[in-house]
Amino acid sequence: MMAFPHALGTGLLIQSPLDPDGFAIDDSPSSASSPARHGISNYDAIDILIDEYEQALSRFCMHSLVDEMRRAAHGGSFDFPDWAGPLFDLYDALVHATDGAIDPCIGEDLIRLGYDARYSFRLSPDALTTTDSGTGEHTDGGNLAGDATNDHRRPAKSPVAAETVSASPAAATGWNLGSMHGRATWREDVERRGTGGTTLVTRRPVALDFGACGKGYLVDLIAQRFLDDSGSRYAIDAGGDLLIRSPDKPLTIALEDPTNTENAVGTAQVGAGAFCASAPSRRHWEAAGHRLHHLLNAIDGLPENDVAATWVCVPMSTHTAVDRPISTDFPTALADGVATALFTTPANQLHKRLAEYTASQRDSQGTPHDSPSNTAHTTSPEPNAACTTTPDYAAFECAVLNSDRTVVRSAGFPGDFFIR
Repeated sequence: MMAFPHALGTGLLIQSPLDPDGFAIDDSPSSASSPARHGISNYDAIDILIDEYEQALSRFCMHSLVDEMRRAAHGGSFDFPDWAGPLFDLYDALVHATDGAIDPCIGEDLIRLGYDARYSFRLSPDALTTTDSGTGEHTDGGNLAGDATNDHRRPAKSPVAAETVSASPAAATGWNLGSMHGRATWREDVERRGTGGTTLVTRRPVALDFGACGKGYLVDLIAQRFLDDSGSRYAIDAGGDLLIRSPDKPLTIALEDPTNTENAVGTAQVGAGAFCASAPSRRHWEAAGHRLHHLLNAIDGLPENDVAATWVCVPMSTHTAVDRPISTDFPTALADGVATALFTTPANQLHKRLAEYTASQRDSQGTPHDSPSNTAHTTSPEPNAACTTTPDYAAFECAVLNSDRTVVRSAGFPGDFFIR
Protein backbone atom coordinates (compact mmCIF):
# COMPACT_ATOMS: atom_id res chain seq x y z
CA MET A 1 0.00 0.00 0.00
CA MET A 2 1.25 3.48 -0.91
CA ALA A 3 -0.52 6.56 0.44
CA PHE A 4 -0.22 10.15 -0.79
CA PRO A 5 -2.51 11.98 1.66
CA HIS A 6 -2.14 15.47 0.21
CA ALA A 7 -2.55 14.62 -3.49
CA LEU A 8 -5.13 16.83 -5.21
CA GLY A 9 -6.76 17.75 -1.92
CA THR A 10 -8.40 14.34 -1.48
CA GLY A 11 -5.47 11.98 -1.11
CA LEU A 12 -4.50 9.01 -3.27
CA LEU A 13 -4.02 5.33 -2.39
CA ILE A 14 -2.31 2.62 -4.44
CA GLN A 15 -2.74 -1.07 -3.66
CA SER A 16 -0.33 -3.15 -5.73
CA PRO A 17 2.71 -5.45 -5.47
CA LEU A 18 4.88 -2.49 -6.51
CA ASP A 19 7.67 -2.06 -3.94
CA PRO A 20 7.56 1.54 -2.65
CA ASP A 21 11.31 1.41 -1.97
CA GLY A 22 12.25 -0.27 -5.24
CA PHE A 23 13.93 1.76 -7.95
CA ALA A 24 11.51 3.43 -10.33
CA ILE A 25 11.53 2.51 -13.99
CA ASP A 26 9.88 5.32 -15.92
CA ASP A 27 10.09 4.97 -19.70
CA SER A 28 7.98 8.05 -20.41
CA PRO A 29 9.72 10.67 -22.61
CA SER A 30 11.65 13.25 -20.61
CA SER A 31 11.32 16.99 -21.15
CA ALA A 32 12.15 20.22 -19.37
CA SER A 33 8.89 19.97 -17.44
CA SER A 34 9.11 16.20 -16.87
CA PRO A 35 12.78 15.22 -16.51
CA ALA A 36 13.90 11.61 -16.52
CA ARG A 37 13.96 9.96 -13.10
CA HIS A 38 16.72 7.52 -12.30
CA GLY A 39 17.94 6.12 -9.00
CA ILE A 40 14.90 7.08 -6.93
CA SER A 41 12.27 4.94 -5.28
CA ASN A 42 8.88 4.17 -6.78
CA TYR A 43 7.20 6.14 -4.01
CA ASP A 44 9.35 9.22 -4.60
CA ALA A 45 8.89 8.99 -8.37
CA ILE A 46 5.09 8.93 -8.02
CA ASP A 47 5.26 11.76 -5.49
CA ILE A 48 7.30 13.83 -7.96
CA LEU A 49 4.76 13.14 -10.72
CA ILE A 50 1.92 14.28 -8.43
CA ASP A 51 3.82 17.49 -7.64
CA GLU A 52 4.50 18.16 -11.35
CA TYR A 53 0.84 17.53 -12.09
CA GLU A 54 -0.34 20.02 -9.48
CA GLN A 55 2.25 22.61 -10.53
CA ALA A 56 0.80 22.47 -14.03
CA LEU A 57 -2.94 21.98 -13.55
CA SER A 58 -4.09 22.85 -10.03
CA ARG A 59 -5.76 26.22 -9.49
CA PHE A 60 -5.25 25.67 -5.76
CA CYS A 61 -1.46 25.67 -6.19
CA MET A 62 0.11 29.13 -6.14
CA HIS A 63 2.30 29.82 -9.18
CA SER A 64 0.99 26.81 -11.09
CA LEU A 65 0.56 27.29 -14.82
CA VAL A 66 -3.20 27.71 -14.48
CA ASP A 67 -2.64 30.23 -11.68
CA GLU A 68 -0.34 32.19 -13.99
CA MET A 69 -3.01 32.14 -16.70
CA ARG A 70 -5.56 33.57 -14.27
CA ARG A 71 -3.19 36.37 -13.25
CA ALA A 72 -2.09 37.30 -16.78
CA ALA A 73 -3.84 40.64 -17.36
CA HIS A 74 -3.38 40.46 -21.14
CA GLY A 75 -3.13 36.70 -21.55
CA GLY A 76 -0.07 34.99 -22.95
CA SER A 77 1.41 31.71 -24.18
CA PHE A 78 1.63 28.90 -21.64
CA ASP A 79 3.54 25.67 -22.31
CA PHE A 80 2.04 22.67 -20.53
CA PRO A 81 3.82 19.30 -20.27
CA ASP A 82 3.48 16.96 -23.23
CA TRP A 83 1.46 14.54 -21.11
CA ALA A 84 -1.38 17.11 -20.87
CA GLY A 85 -2.36 16.70 -24.54
CA PRO A 86 -4.87 13.83 -24.10
CA LEU A 87 -6.47 15.67 -21.18
CA PHE A 88 -7.06 18.73 -23.35
CA ASP A 89 -8.38 16.43 -26.11
CA LEU A 90 -10.91 15.00 -23.65
CA TYR A 91 -12.08 18.48 -22.71
CA ASP A 92 -12.49 19.27 -26.41
CA ALA A 93 -14.80 16.26 -26.63
CA LEU A 94 -16.81 17.16 -23.51
CA VAL A 95 -17.22 20.80 -24.52
CA HIS A 96 -18.57 19.61 -27.88
CA ALA A 97 -20.86 16.94 -26.44
CA THR A 98 -22.41 19.25 -23.82
CA ASP A 99 -22.66 22.36 -26.02
CA GLY A 100 -20.39 24.18 -23.59
CA ALA A 101 -22.08 23.13 -20.35
CA ILE A 102 -18.78 21.47 -19.40
CA ASP A 103 -15.90 23.92 -19.81
CA PRO A 104 -12.57 24.15 -17.95
CA CYS A 105 -13.01 27.94 -17.90
CA ILE A 106 -15.57 27.31 -15.13
CA GLY A 107 -12.81 28.16 -12.67
CA GLU A 108 -13.86 31.81 -12.65
CA ASP A 109 -17.42 30.92 -11.62
CA LEU A 110 -16.22 28.60 -8.85
CA ILE A 111 -14.02 31.38 -7.48
CA ARG A 112 -16.88 33.89 -7.57
CA LEU A 113 -19.11 31.44 -5.71
CA GLY A 114 -16.52 31.07 -2.95
CA TYR A 115 -14.78 27.84 -3.95
CA ASP A 116 -11.42 29.58 -4.28
CA ALA A 117 -7.85 28.65 -3.43
CA ARG A 118 -8.39 29.81 0.18
CA TYR A 119 -11.68 27.90 0.53
CA SER A 120 -13.27 31.15 1.68
CA PHE A 121 -16.83 30.06 0.81
CA ARG A 122 -17.74 33.73 0.39
CA LEU A 123 -19.53 35.08 -2.65
CA SER A 124 -17.38 37.46 -4.65
CA PRO A 125 -18.94 40.93 -5.06
CA ASP A 126 -19.03 40.46 -8.84
CA ALA A 127 -20.99 37.19 -8.57
CA LEU A 128 -24.23 39.18 -8.51
CA THR A 129 -25.77 41.84 -10.70
CA THR A 130 -27.47 44.46 -8.53
CA THR A 131 -29.43 47.66 -8.99
CA ASP A 132 -29.02 50.60 -6.62
CA SER A 133 -32.42 51.43 -5.16
CA GLY A 134 -31.74 55.17 -5.37
CA THR A 135 -30.18 55.55 -8.79
CA GLY A 136 -31.31 52.47 -10.68
CA GLU A 137 -27.71 51.90 -11.76
CA HIS A 138 -26.20 48.41 -11.79
CA THR A 139 -23.52 47.78 -9.19
CA ASP A 140 -21.78 44.80 -7.67
CA GLY A 141 -23.33 42.66 -4.96
CA GLY A 142 -21.49 43.88 -1.88
CA ASN A 143 -19.78 41.70 0.70
CA LEU A 144 -21.57 38.36 0.89
CA ALA A 145 -20.34 36.05 3.60
CA GLY A 146 -20.63 32.28 3.49
CA ASP A 147 -19.83 29.26 5.58
CA ALA A 148 -19.31 25.59 4.82
CA THR A 149 -22.43 23.63 5.69
CA ASN A 150 -23.80 20.11 5.79
CA ASP A 151 -27.20 21.21 4.50
CA HIS A 152 -27.87 19.37 1.23
CA ARG A 153 -30.34 21.87 -0.21
CA ARG A 154 -29.20 23.69 -3.33
CA PRO A 155 -30.08 27.04 -4.93
CA ALA A 156 -32.77 27.40 -7.53
CA LYS A 157 -31.72 29.02 -10.78
CA SER A 158 -33.64 32.21 -10.16
CA PRO A 159 -32.82 35.85 -9.44
CA VAL A 160 -31.39 36.46 -5.99
CA ALA A 161 -33.80 37.86 -3.44
CA ALA A 162 -33.01 41.37 -2.22
CA GLU A 163 -32.86 40.30 1.41
CA THR A 164 -29.87 38.02 0.74
CA VAL A 165 -27.59 41.04 0.32
CA SER A 166 -26.74 42.06 3.86
CA ALA A 167 -25.87 45.64 4.86
CA SER A 168 -26.14 47.02 1.35
CA PRO A 169 -28.51 49.59 -0.20
CA ALA A 170 -28.36 47.70 -3.47
CA ALA A 171 -30.99 45.11 -4.32
CA ALA A 172 -29.62 41.99 -6.05
CA THR A 173 -31.35 41.27 -9.33
CA GLY A 174 -29.53 38.17 -10.61
CA TRP A 175 -26.38 36.14 -10.96
CA ASN A 176 -23.43 37.42 -12.98
CA LEU A 177 -21.91 34.06 -13.84
CA GLY A 178 -21.27 31.72 -16.74
CA SER A 179 -20.46 32.14 -20.40
CA MET A 180 -23.87 33.77 -20.92
CA HIS A 181 -22.55 36.74 -18.92
CA GLY A 182 -19.25 37.02 -20.77
CA ARG A 183 -17.01 34.61 -18.89
CA ALA A 184 -14.17 33.21 -20.98
CA THR A 185 -14.78 29.90 -22.76
CA TRP A 186 -12.51 27.06 -23.86
CA ARG A 187 -13.64 27.26 -27.47
CA GLU A 188 -13.46 31.05 -27.90
CA ASP A 189 -10.74 32.28 -25.54
CA VAL A 190 -8.19 29.44 -25.45
CA GLU A 191 -6.10 28.49 -28.48
CA ARG A 192 -4.21 25.20 -28.53
CA ARG A 193 -0.90 25.25 -30.36
CA GLY A 194 2.03 22.91 -30.85
CA THR A 195 2.45 19.31 -31.89
CA GLY A 196 0.25 17.92 -29.12
CA GLY A 197 -1.84 21.04 -28.62
CA THR A 198 -0.25 21.56 -25.20
CA THR A 199 0.64 25.23 -25.60
CA LEU A 200 -2.37 27.32 -24.54
CA VAL A 201 -2.60 30.87 -25.85
CA THR A 202 -4.95 33.45 -24.33
CA ARG A 203 -5.56 37.17 -24.75
CA ARG A 204 -7.09 37.89 -21.36
CA PRO A 205 -7.10 36.34 -17.89
CA VAL A 206 -8.60 32.84 -17.97
CA ALA A 207 -9.31 30.84 -14.81
CA LEU A 208 -9.14 27.16 -15.71
CA ASP A 209 -10.39 24.36 -13.48
CA PHE A 210 -9.65 20.78 -14.54
CA GLY A 211 -11.61 19.21 -11.69
CA ALA A 212 -14.09 17.46 -13.99
CA CYS A 213 -11.41 15.06 -15.26
CA GLY A 214 -8.27 15.96 -13.33
CA LYS A 215 -8.13 13.34 -10.59
CA GLY A 216 -8.99 10.58 -13.02
CA TYR A 217 -6.32 11.69 -15.46
CA LEU A 218 -3.63 11.62 -12.77
CA VAL A 219 -4.71 8.08 -11.84
CA ASP A 220 -4.28 7.01 -15.47
CA LEU A 221 -0.83 8.61 -15.73
CA ILE A 222 0.34 6.79 -12.60
CA ALA A 223 -1.01 3.47 -13.86
CA GLN A 224 0.58 3.85 -17.29
CA ARG A 225 3.99 4.86 -15.97
CA PHE A 226 4.38 2.59 -12.97
CA LEU A 227 1.87 -0.28 -12.93
CA ASP A 228 0.53 -1.41 -16.30
CA ASP A 229 3.70 -3.16 -17.52
CA SER A 230 3.88 -5.38 -14.44
CA GLY A 231 0.79 -7.40 -15.33
CA SER A 232 -0.09 -7.53 -11.63
CA ARG A 233 -3.37 -6.73 -9.96
CA TYR A 234 -3.76 -3.24 -8.56
CA ALA A 235 -6.26 -0.64 -7.42
CA ILE A 236 -5.81 3.13 -7.32
CA ASP A 237 -8.22 5.30 -5.33
CA ALA A 238 -8.08 9.08 -5.74
CA GLY A 239 -10.85 10.41 -3.53
CA GLY A 240 -13.30 7.81 -4.82
CA ASP A 241 -12.14 7.82 -8.44
CA LEU A 242 -11.05 4.22 -8.94
CA LEU A 243 -8.92 2.32 -11.44
CA ILE A 244 -8.98 -1.42 -10.89
CA ARG A 245 -7.15 -4.31 -12.51
CA SER A 246 -8.31 -7.50 -10.84
CA PRO A 247 -10.07 -9.48 -13.58
CA ASP A 248 -10.03 -12.77 -11.67
CA LYS A 249 -11.43 -11.22 -8.50
CA PRO A 250 -13.68 -8.18 -9.15
CA LEU A 251 -14.00 -5.64 -6.38
CA THR A 252 -17.39 -4.75 -4.91
CA ILE A 253 -18.02 -1.02 -4.60
CA ALA A 254 -20.71 0.59 -2.47
CA LEU A 255 -22.70 3.31 -4.25
CA GLU A 256 -22.90 6.11 -1.70
CA ASP A 257 -26.25 7.70 -0.89
CA PRO A 258 -25.80 11.44 -1.60
CA THR A 259 -28.33 12.36 1.09
CA ASN A 260 -26.66 10.23 3.77
CA THR A 261 -23.03 9.38 3.13
CA GLU A 262 -23.11 6.61 5.74
CA ASN A 263 -25.57 4.64 3.61
CA ALA A 264 -25.45 3.04 0.18
CA VAL A 265 -28.09 3.01 -2.54
CA GLY A 266 -26.56 0.04 -4.36
CA THR A 267 -23.39 -1.86 -5.23
CA ALA A 268 -21.24 -2.35 -8.32
CA GLN A 269 -18.57 -4.87 -9.28
CA VAL A 270 -15.51 -3.93 -11.35
CA GLY A 271 -12.74 -6.29 -12.41
CA ALA A 272 -10.80 -4.30 -15.01
CA GLY A 273 -11.63 -0.68 -15.57
CA ALA A 274 -12.30 2.73 -14.09
CA PHE A 275 -15.20 3.56 -11.83
CA CYS A 276 -15.99 7.16 -10.86
CA ALA A 277 -18.83 8.85 -9.03
CA SER A 278 -19.93 12.45 -8.73
CA ALA A 279 -22.24 14.12 -6.21
CA PRO A 280 -22.41 17.41 -4.32
CA SER A 281 -22.72 15.68 -0.95
CA ARG A 282 -19.08 16.12 0.07
CA ARG A 283 -18.36 19.50 -1.50
CA HIS A 284 -21.03 22.06 -0.73
CA TRP A 285 -21.39 25.25 1.28
CA GLU A 286 -23.76 28.06 2.17
CA ALA A 287 -23.18 31.68 1.20
CA ALA A 288 -25.53 34.63 1.72
CA GLY A 289 -28.47 32.30 2.22
CA HIS A 290 -27.75 30.18 -0.84
CA ARG A 291 -26.89 26.48 -0.79
CA LEU A 292 -24.10 25.98 -3.30
CA HIS A 293 -21.99 23.13 -4.64
CA HIS A 294 -19.19 22.61 -7.15
CA LEU A 295 -21.09 20.86 -9.96
CA LEU A 296 -21.89 23.82 -12.19
CA ASN A 297 -23.35 24.33 -15.63
CA ALA A 298 -20.71 26.41 -17.38
CA ILE A 299 -23.32 28.27 -19.43
CA ASP A 300 -25.07 30.00 -16.50
CA GLY A 301 -22.37 29.25 -13.92
CA LEU A 302 -24.84 27.85 -11.38
CA PRO A 303 -25.05 24.51 -9.55
CA GLU A 304 -27.09 21.80 -11.24
CA ASN A 305 -29.90 20.48 -9.04
CA ASP A 306 -31.89 17.94 -11.08
CA VAL A 307 -29.32 15.16 -10.55
CA ALA A 308 -28.28 13.89 -7.12
CA ALA A 309 -25.45 11.50 -8.03
CA THR A 310 -23.84 9.76 -11.00
CA TRP A 311 -21.68 6.66 -11.45
CA VAL A 312 -19.66 5.81 -14.56
CA CYS A 313 -17.68 2.72 -15.54
CA VAL A 314 -15.15 2.63 -18.39
CA PRO A 315 -13.31 -0.57 -19.36
CA MET A 316 -9.54 -0.64 -19.60
CA SER A 317 -8.09 -0.11 -23.04
CA THR A 318 -8.47 -2.99 -25.47
CA HIS A 319 -6.82 -3.42 -28.85
CA THR A 320 -7.62 -4.95 -32.22
CA ALA A 321 -5.38 -7.29 -34.17
CA VAL A 322 -3.61 -4.31 -35.76
CA ASP A 323 -3.03 -2.76 -32.32
CA ARG A 324 -5.35 0.19 -32.79
CA PRO A 325 -7.16 1.22 -29.62
CA ILE A 326 -10.92 0.74 -29.63
CA SER A 327 -11.34 2.01 -26.10
CA THR A 328 -9.62 4.79 -24.21
CA ASP A 329 -6.10 4.73 -22.82
CA PHE A 330 -7.31 7.11 -20.11
CA PRO A 331 -10.36 5.30 -18.72
CA THR A 332 -10.40 7.03 -15.34
CA ALA A 333 -10.25 10.50 -16.88
CA LEU A 334 -13.15 9.62 -19.18
CA ALA A 335 -15.21 8.13 -16.34
CA ASP A 336 -14.45 11.16 -14.17
CA GLY A 337 -15.45 13.62 -16.90
CA VAL A 338 -18.61 11.80 -17.92
CA ALA A 339 -19.71 11.55 -14.27
CA THR A 340 -19.58 15.35 -14.12
CA ALA A 341 -21.12 15.89 -17.56
CA LEU A 342 -24.17 13.81 -16.61
CA PHE A 343 -25.19 16.62 -14.26
CA THR A 344 -25.61 18.94 -17.25
CA THR A 345 -26.54 16.63 -20.12
CA PRO A 346 -28.93 13.62 -20.37
CA ALA A 347 -27.10 10.30 -20.65
CA ASN A 348 -28.47 9.31 -24.08
CA GLN A 349 -27.64 12.70 -25.56
CA LEU A 350 -24.16 12.69 -24.05
CA HIS A 351 -23.42 9.21 -25.37
CA LYS A 352 -24.68 10.09 -28.85
CA ARG A 353 -22.70 13.32 -29.05
CA LEU A 354 -19.49 11.68 -27.82
CA ALA A 355 -19.91 8.85 -30.34
CA GLU A 356 -20.39 11.39 -33.14
CA TYR A 357 -17.35 13.33 -31.98
CA THR A 358 -15.21 10.19 -31.91
CA ALA A 359 -16.31 9.27 -35.44
CA SER A 360 -15.65 12.77 -36.79
CA GLN A 361 -12.15 12.79 -35.31
CA ARG A 362 -11.31 9.37 -36.71
CA ASP A 363 -12.58 10.42 -40.13
CA SER A 364 -10.02 13.24 -40.13
CA GLN A 365 -7.20 11.28 -38.53
CA GLY A 366 -4.62 12.87 -40.78
CA THR A 367 -5.12 16.12 -38.84
CA PRO A 368 -6.03 14.90 -35.37
CA HIS A 369 -6.17 18.39 -33.84
CA ASP A 370 -8.53 19.90 -36.44
CA SER A 371 -11.45 19.77 -34.02
CA PRO A 372 -15.03 20.89 -34.68
CA SER A 373 -15.63 24.61 -34.29
CA ASN A 374 -17.00 24.30 -30.77
CA THR A 375 -13.76 23.01 -29.25
CA ALA A 376 -10.68 24.98 -28.25
CA HIS A 377 -9.06 26.76 -31.20
CA THR A 378 -6.17 24.68 -32.51
CA THR A 379 -3.41 25.05 -35.04
CA SER A 380 -2.28 22.23 -37.30
CA PRO A 381 0.32 19.82 -35.95
CA GLU A 382 3.85 19.73 -37.29
CA PRO A 383 4.11 17.97 -40.69
CA ASN A 384 5.97 14.99 -39.23
CA ALA A 385 3.86 14.68 -36.09
CA ALA A 386 2.69 11.16 -35.36
CA CYS A 387 -1.02 10.58 -35.80
CA THR A 388 -2.71 8.61 -33.06
CA THR A 389 -6.11 7.01 -33.08
CA THR A 390 -8.78 9.03 -31.32
CA PRO A 391 -10.03 7.26 -28.17
CA ASP A 392 -13.61 6.05 -28.04
CA TYR A 393 -15.12 8.77 -25.87
CA ALA A 394 -18.47 6.95 -25.89
CA ALA A 395 -17.06 3.77 -24.31
CA PHE A 396 -18.80 4.11 -20.96
CA GLU A 397 -21.66 2.67 -18.92
CA CYS A 398 -23.46 4.85 -16.41
CA ALA A 399 -26.16 5.23 -13.79
CA VAL A 400 -27.88 8.43 -12.66
CA LEU A 401 -29.74 9.03 -9.41
CA ASN A 402 -32.12 11.93 -9.95
CA SER A 403 -33.13 14.38 -7.25
CA ASP A 404 -36.53 12.67 -7.02
CA ARG A 405 -34.73 9.40 -6.13
CA THR A 406 -35.49 7.70 -9.44
CA VAL A 407 -32.64 5.81 -11.07
CA VAL A 408 -31.75 5.44 -14.74
CA ARG A 409 -28.87 3.29 -15.93
CA SER A 410 -27.40 1.93 -19.11
CA ALA A 411 -27.79 -1.73 -20.01
CA GLY A 412 -24.16 -2.60 -19.30
CA PHE A 413 -23.78 -0.78 -15.99
CA PRO A 414 -22.10 -3.27 -13.61
CA GLY A 415 -24.25 -2.56 -10.57
CA ASP A 416 -27.60 -2.92 -8.87
CA PHE A 417 -29.65 -0.48 -6.80
CA PHE A 418 -31.67 -0.94 -3.65
CA ILE A 419 -34.06 1.77 -4.86
CA ARG A 420 -35.99 2.22 -8.09
